[in-house]
Amino acid sequence: MLDFPRWKVIWLITITVLGVFFALPSLVSLAGGNWPNWLPDPEVNLGLDLAGGSHILLEADVEQVRAQRLESMEEDVRRVLRDTSPQVQTGEISRSAGRLTFMVEDSGQIDAAREALLPLTEGVGLTGQRDWTIRVADGTRIILAPTDQGLEQSIELAMDTATDVVRRRIDELGTREPTIIRQGSDRIVVQVPGLRDPQALKDLLGQTAKLEFKLVDQSAAPSDLTQGIAPPGSQLLNFAPGANQQGQIAVKRLGGIQGDQLTDARQGYDQNGAPVVNITFNQEGGRRFAQLTTQNVNKPFAIILDGEALSAPNINEPILGGTAQISGGFTVETANALAISLRSGALPVDLQVVEERTVGPDLGADSIRKGMLALIVGGAAVMAFMVVTYGRFGVYANFAIVLNVLMIFGIMAVLGSTLTLPGIAGFVLTIGTAVDANVLINERIREERRRNRRVLQSVEVGYREARRAIFDANITNVIAGVLLFLFGSGPVRGFAIVLIIGIVTSVFTAVTLSRMWVARYLRKRRPAELQI
Repeated sequence: MLDFPRWKVIWLITITVLGVFFALPSLVSLAGGNWPNWLPDPEVNLGLDLAGGSHILLEADVEQVRAQRLESMEEDVRRVLRDTSPQVQTGEISRSAGRLTFMVEDSGQIDAAREALLPLTEGVGLTGQRDWTIRVADGTRIILAPTDQGLEQSIELAMDTATDVVRRRIDELGTREPTIIRQGSDRIVVQVPGLRDPQALKDLLGQTAKLEFKLVDQSAAPSDLTQGIAPPGSQLLNFAPGANQQGQIAVKRLGGIQGDQLTDARQGYDQNGAPVVNITFNQEGGRRFAQLTTQNVNKPFAIILDGEALSAPNINEPILGGTAQISGGFTVETANALAISLRSGALPVDLQVVEERTVGPDLGADSIRKGMLALIVGGAAVMAFMVVTYGRFGVYANFAIVLNVLMIFGIMAVLGSTLTLPGIAGFVLTIGTAVDANVLINERIREERRRNRRVLQSVEVGYREARRAIFDANITNVIAGVLLFLFGSGPVRGFAIVLIIGIVTSVFTAVTLSRMWVARYLRKRRPAELQI
């Protein structure tokens, strides 16, 4: 137990020095100093409560999910009935009262139509319910209605997707360690430490970035457009502010191409030097885009973003390269913001900002000062107690405590973790954990000396027997920390990270390093008695 070969000493010293070195950039930064540029500079990220930043609460438009489900089901119904052999002839499909209704012209095809539509419905988890109900009314009318279970599942899926999209968009801003969590069934909490421009964040997250390419309905009369009347099967859209055209345009309601098959979007410039967004489709999207442009040469198609037409260029020739260009009176900043939104993916549902808070850097600095004051006062009191109670062995324990704190900083910096105010509380707790290990060891050595064991034997037995209790206690703490990390969020996870790292480093410093120091002291001095 007290035998430390040279290679082991070198190995332990190397680990300790690296841990302290990686902690220095964070400590220098917290002290307001400048770390040399030519040295590695991993730093601990500060959370919202320490660095300041923006807190935004987003709420989804649940009714939009319902409307999207109806539109998607209508397209599927038309496609399935069109591809049925023999083809099922139907009247106009109505979307009134939140359900789809249509007449089957040949009553003898009712059963065939119902069987063809049945695969469009799916089971909802383990509820035993389906997401749509299909029933026949009056012998010739089919009614498809969404179920509550299906709607809840769609909302859950939309919110999960929206959370991922929000996270990707914030990551594109280059911010570090944002907190993005679900709140309830239709809300998302976003906290971005260090962000000084909450308006830019709101603009980025508030843009749905739903990109569509739809054919323009050229049968629409200008007088009808002026009166807001759309031809059957079409819809009216406004041109976006800044677009080359103004007023309204009629586009085919169904068909077209969605922008969910983009692989890249970058801000660029057209031949006139105006900012545009260059987009690239994946293989399937490129194929469909080529098919759309090939079949509609010399026809206009509209580029639609979030329900507004950016432009309506004419298809002069097939576009076969899987790339396209979006123009619409952009500036460099707006084109770049749109490119970020398109790269991150479209939000499946509109998100509205219902709450906004900004934490100033002064408040964060005050939290750091008070948290560090608590850490210093608590640490100093513990260190004084250890020296008074255990003498030289208490000094070893204090060195272990200091190295433990530094190594926690170093490991957090290397991992890119975030330090929050609860994380500072985790630091204070790990000091107690480290001291507890040394107390167990020292008290066990005292007990062995009272049994009249020799000095070396008392120390060796004390470390060996106390180590079992230390490992058992810390394993249960690690389990609790892992559960906090897995099921917690925000500050709770910050506390859990510091707790888990602190437990590992405290065992290393309190058990392994202190044992090496004690072994070196015993070999050099060979004391006949221990003052402990």
